[in-house]
Amino acid sequence: MSQATFGDDEELFGEAANEMREDVEASLEEAWAALPAADDVWETDADNVLGVLNGLNSALDPGDAEDHLRDAKKWFTMGQRADAFDDADDLEAEIADLEEAIADVAEAGEQVGDLTSTIPALRGTLEEAVPDEDEVEAADVDEEAEADDGDEEPEEAEAE
Repeated sequence: MSQATFGDDEELFGEAANEMREDVEASLEEAWAALPAADDVWETDADNVLGVLNGLNSALDPGDAEDHLRDAKKWFTMGQRADAFDDADDLEAEIADLEEAIADVAEAGEQVGDLTSTIPALRGTLEEAVPDEDEVEAADVDEEAEADDGDEEPEEAEAE
């Protein structure tokens, strides 16, 4: 192999390393952009708790962030193994931060999902536990009738 060819190879490797870093950075940027916006998680237009939870559950979908993170990690690993990066600490730290953010979003989504299924059941339990107005009125009428029946018996006994 001639010296000129080797020089071209080094130049090509340098270009490839730069492109690989750019690919990692672009994938990280796309992953951050795919995460829910803070306002989407914080603000709501729902009329009730279940509406809030459903909206929040939808907002807590990491979307394509996981796929973009996977691409970033793939190119980062490739570049690191090829010793293509002069300094990759910043990329490694950003990948770790992004992994943590995605995990937090996913965990919050699971918790909200649990609440989304729990709250309607809780509402049903509470509705069943507390008698409605018709049942209360019927019970009051029954109690009054029993009280009236109890009062009549002693009066009848005295009349005899």
